[in-house]
Amino acid sequence: MTYSIIIPVYNRPDEMAELMKSLSEQEGNVSFEVVIIEDGSTQACDKIVALYENRMSILYHSKPNTGRSDSRNVGMKLARGDYFILVDSDCMFPPCYLMQLDENLHKNYSDCYGGPDAAHESFSPVQKAINYAMTSFFTTGGIRGGKKQMEKFKPRSFNMGFSREVFNRVGGFSTILSPGEDIDLSIRISDAGFNISLYRDVYVFHKRRISFKKFFKQVSEFGIVRVDLAVLHKGSMKIVHAFPSLFLLCMAAILLLSLFHNPCWLLFPAFYSLLIFTDALLKTKKMKTAIYAVVAAYIQLTGYGLGFLKSLILLCFNRKKHYCADNPEQKKN
Repeated sequence: MTYSIIIPVYNRPDEMAELMKSLSEQEGNVSFEVVIIEDGSTQACDKIVALYENRMSILYHSKPNTGRSDSRNVGMKLARGDYFILVDSDCMFPPCYLMQLDENLHKNYSDCYGGPDAAHESFSPVQKAINYAMTSFFTTGGIRGGKKQMEKFKPRSFNMGFSREVFNRVGGFSTILSPGEDIDLSIRISDAGFNISLYRDVYVFHKRRISFKKFFKQVSEFGIVRVDLAVLHKGSMKIVHAFPSLFLLCMAAILLLSLFHNPCWLLFPAFYSLLIFTDALLKTKKMKTAIYAVVAAYIQLTGYGLGFLKSLILLCFNRKKHYCADNPEQKKN
């Protein structure tokens, strides 16, 4: 089996340098090519890519800016491999990635797979804290590759792959839905009868956002688009998706009760903060990262919860146009 690693990139030459280096250090004898789609960048990574042309098979394609989903689709059309691997430009591969993936596919073949993400030792304390907030059971329920009990796992585009047959039958990523285009594609793949697996040992190092401000904006968009996905795919909404909004409402109620009834109500958020801090400290072994993890957890829950509530309220009052619900182009992308 041959693999095509599809990487859309926009103005990230420094991160591409790290990603390409990690690809050059892959262990084992796995055949792969790297398909890089430069999405109208003003800071191109072509010079970085050129440094690795003699070490691996590379297809570098530059085009006008049309967004990451269209770039991924273009990359898959240009790819020559049997199996496509999708990864974001702000990721790095551990040396064992391709070897582990190849082993998993030979032992337990899956038409589509997804893997978790982790924090590299070189990441800043804020990046590590954000990674914790996005992967911890105490913040997301483990639905992003940590646990499977809360919701059936759906691969995310920072670390997912599928066969050429899947692409030919289902198509690529929606170009009108962002973010959430990866969940939409995962649902369509499953609905088409293909099997999807979580390979826990096939992980990437994912930088995510480098500041709390950008992180808040990102998770707010996740909350908003979750309602769009529920409209587009009937029955895809689960109780776990409402947890951040319920948490937010409970926190608001606790603050009011502590002001007008009894300050002891504040023991509940204090206990939760201590839980997050302790768990993060045990996992990261860094005091600063554990403190930041508490901040990141509240940002994650607040941002997502607000976005989800806003989108749901607008939908209930018919004031929000869900562009993806009845758009015939949705199934074509």
